[in-house]
Amino acid sequence: MYNASDLRKGLKLQIDGNPYIIIDFEFSKPGKGQALYRCKMRNMITGNQLVQTYRSVDKFEKADLEERKMQYLYNQEDEYHFMDIDNYEQLSISKEHLGDNVNFLIDNMEVEVLFFAGKAIDVSLPIFVNLVVTQADPWAKGDTSGTDTKPVTVQTGYVLQVPPFVEEGDKIQIDTRTGAYVTRVKE
Repeated sequence: MYNASDLRKGLKLQIDGNPYIIIDFEFSKPGKGQALYRCKMRNMITGNQLVQTYRSVDKFEKADLEERKMQYLYNQEDEYHFMDIDNYEQLSISKEHLGDNVNFLIDNMEVEVLFFAGKAIDVSLPIFVNLVVTQADPWAKGDTSGTDTKPVTVQTGYVLQVPPFVEEGDKIQIDTRTGAYVTRVKE
């Protein structure tokens, strides 16, 4: 059990049977009376946010979360299949539940899967992934439209803006948090 004084940004709690993560936290001590803890939280299953104020005497249940290292195997239509590295157990997660993470998944990639009550609720990718450019239009020299980037498509079908020197067949590094180009990878 957590006390209100334990609350901080990034803490994971269980409220009304659902896991929440604190995304913003504010402490205030009025002139007289009890201290107040104002928390902005996000439901880790639905993504809904709520703002709640707690008193210093409130207690919270720790979220029953488990993180397991898994390997991405393949996708079949809108289902993405993963295998537990320790016991070779497989599970599938829907494309809708993975969200933008599907843009960066490549075969045999190791990821961290977060479970709540035995159900997968989140997938954490590595911060940087290296993907091959499958389509890149040639950049016209002297093109002075004001931007020094061009769109390219990588092996997962994701489209992003890169510098003009990136060509088809190049391997580039992408930040999975923002989906932005980082650098060209030399092999």
